[in-house]
Amino acid sequence: MKSFIMKRIAIGTALVLACGPTAPAKAQTVLDLSLITCQQLLASDAERQALIGSWMSGYFSATKNLDTLDFRYVERNRRVVGNYCKSHKSETVMSAMQKNWR
Repeated sequence: MKSFIMKRIAIGTALVLACGPTAPAKAQTVLDLSLITCQQLLASDAERQALIGSWMSGYFSATKNLDTLDFRYVERNRRVVGNYCKSHKSETVMSAMQKNWR
């Protein structure tokens, strides 16, 4: 069941990335989300923040073996992690997520 959910998340992420606007040749094309700091997240444009927020939701849904998505919690968690990051800029986003995600 977990592998099925992870495949669905991977396919969804691929579709989001494929349907997005084409990036300039020098744009970063791979994000290692374990290394992104809160400061980098906050400095990102709204589109990238939304993409990372969507990824966070899929990641934590998969860790809890959930196959449903409650958009109220997606928005709540994105807002809480964003607020936490404002006062913990050197911390990684993964750490901020683990401390604040529900």
